[in-house]
Amino acid sequence: MRHLWKLWRNRRGQDLIEYALLAAFLAVAVGALSPTVATNICTMFSRVATVLTAANNTGN
Repeated sequence: MRHLWKLWRNRRGQDLIEYALLAAFLAVAVGALSPTVATNICTMFSRVATVLTAANNTGN
């Protein structure tokens, strides 16, 4: 139970998540307005995901 309480109170990374959600919301809004931009945004997020995955794998 103590572990769950610590996990609930942990606030590290909260700002980063909020900024990521804001960026994702803006990307969806812009993508809805322009289909060609939507393709570029999708490609960009795929590249970011690839880089983050590679960074996570090298950190282990």
